[in-house]
Amino acid sequence: MKTLIEPFKIKSVESIPITNAADREKFLINSFYNPFFLRSEHITIDMLTDSGTTAMSAKQWAGIIDGDEAYAGSRSYYKFEDAVRDITGFDHIIPTHQGRAAERILFSILGGEHKVIPNNTHFDTTRGNIEFTKATAIDLPTDIGIKPDVIADFKGNMDIDKLREAIERVGRKSIPLCMLTITNNSGGGQPVSMQNIRETKQLLNEYGIPLFLDSCRFAENAYFIKIREKGYENKSIKEICREMFSYADGTTMSAKKDGLSNTGGFIATNNERLAEKIKTILIITEGFITYGGLARRDLEALAQGFKEVVDENYLKYRIGQVQYLGDKLLAAGVPLLVPTGGHAIYLDAKRFAPHIRPEFFPGQSIANEVYKAGGIRSVEIGSVMFGRKDEFGRHIAPPMELVRFAVPRRVYTKSHIDYVAEAIIEVYESREKLRGMKIVWEAEFLRHFTAKFEYLQQK
Repeated sequence: MKTLIEPFKIKSVESIPITNAADREKFLINSFYNPFFLRSEHITIDMLTDSGTTAMSAKQWAGIIDGDEAYAGSRSYYKFEDAVRDITGFDHIIPTHQGRAAERILFSILGGEHKVIPNNTHFDTTRGNIEFTKATAIDLPTDIGIKPDVIADFKGNMDIDKLREAIERVGRKSIPLCMLTITNNSGGGQPVSMQNIRETKQLLNEYGIPLFLDSCRFAENAYFIKIREKGYENKSIKEICREMFSYADGTTMSAKKDGLSNTGGFIATNNERLAEKIKTILIITEGFITYGGLARRDLEALAQGFKEVVDENYLKYRIGQVQYLGDKLLAAGVPLLVPTGGHAIYLDAKRFAPHIRPEFFPGQSIANEVYKAGGIRSVEIGSVMFGRKDEFGRHIAPPMELVRFAVPRRVYTKSHIDYVAEAIIEVYESREKLRGMKIVWEAEFLRHFTAKFEYLQQK
């Protein structure tokens, strides 16, 4: 059969708000033209993030009822530990309340002034937690990985030559670990090949540098390896996952993505000394080592989620739904980052609104206009999120200006996706009306979450 169907049936529903254009204009004004400030009751389709927005399964909800809320030694933790170890193979599984807590703990131990952390591409909270310790986060994507209009199978890869150059330039002692983000979120949700993971590890071994995976979307990455990388077409998703993790010395994860749950995360490692340091900080800041800031019932939901996420039928539907949205937009001429990735489509704001220079945030303007058109919330991943100024106050733009529409897992139907495509196409067809924007207030770190904007005055 050619029709791609959801590999589940709907057992419970939630009404969604239907608003009008005039009200949406007011909501944006009251939100300082930053979609993060919009109230959820004013959102018709929410694609701000796929983090924690999953619809959980009946078995996950059953697990929540059965959760063991013991402060220490909860049986729910041991179910969670077994599920994570079954996929990753790591010895020490340390829960946190979400991914950025895992990052904060790890980099508070291994970061610090004069330290440098390479990555294929850091995402926002990873970079923020590194830079908060006064360490330096550097991105080393391949050249093809920052060309939105070029199709390639593994655009999320680390540039091995650039990694070697960076190590030689800053010195091995300045690099406490190297990160590899799978899939590469800031790079358009693009996968990393098994060959690239293996080659990254081989290079790091030469210098004695540990490799950590940022594994928020490990199952989606494994599915791409299965369908795109020679030699893996007959392997199971779990087998591919186990091989990916076998090349790493540890991992951080926001389990709000491929844990198929609404909260949670973890750090995992085989390094016993590092694990003991992590546990000490965990107890001080998050909670005991068998709950890590989570209700134990949430560990039950995660344990079940890790079983469901490696189901190939689920992953085929998941990746296919994102591709379906991308195909509809491409057919209408909308410029996207191609090929579509695992969890989102990314509009190429440079080609979508070429009349708006990066320092005037074309992606933010597009995101606001799509919300006005259909009540659809998205997020800018470009000069708002990653831009900076040099010592002369000149704008330094990141390699790409993108707008991400992240698709929550098991939440929206085909008609919802059609509706999103219709709104984006409507905005694209009148794109010459898009106006540049300026920031009127921003925080020192992770400014995109709380920045306030105004439109530039028309001449």
